[in-house]
Amino acid sequence: MKEKNVRNFTLTAMFLAIMILLAVTPLGFIPIGPINATTMHIPVIIASIVLGPRIGAGLGAIFGVISIARSTVLITPMSFAFSPFIANPLTNQGDWRALIVAIIPRILIGVVPYFVYKGLHYLLKQKARPVSLFIAGLAGSMTNTILVMNLIFFFFKDSYASVLQVTANTVYGVILGIIFGSGLVEAIVAGIATTAICAVLLRLMKK
Repeated sequence: MKEKNVRNFTLTAMFLAIMILLAVTPLGFIPIGPINATTMHIPVIIASIVLGPRIGAGLGAIFGVISIARSTVLITPMSFAFSPFIANPLTNQGDWRALIVAIIPRILIGVVPYFVYKGLHYLLKQKARPVSLFIAGLAGSMTNTILVMNLIFFFFKDSYASVLQVTANTVYGVILGIIFGSGLVEAIVAGIATTAICAVLLRLMKK
């Protein structure tokens, strides 16, 4: 039991270090228009599958806090949607709902992949592990993208329309474009990385 705790602590520290490294380099947040594509979710997805949903959710929450800090320090047109300390362009005040956008989807990144992987692994058995891992990685990434973009629409539709300089009626079309555009690319990258890295880690942990 002690050996398992040490192993889990070591792996958690490793994933946290990778997240911090991604956060302080351009690799973690890649600007695409008003929204940043991210690779920060990949360590959270892998931790969820390898270490379980509790640690995954904890790392996801840290991802959310990093997102808030980054949006507060490195201001972009959409920072108001991720940081309550940045003024909404329509109200000129910060909005506490930015905390929901920044944190809740990121916590779920650390929960969803675990249960998707366990469910698929049970149904498809050992031989289809790569498929289970890929779909779990895909699901974790799309959880982030779908929830973040829909929460922005739900809380900040008019402000988002103002930033994009489009009418409010066309905002959801733009959001769908992001989900099935850069969001899908993020998900495929996450699925490939999850399959490759988790396969090695799970094999080593079994030994």
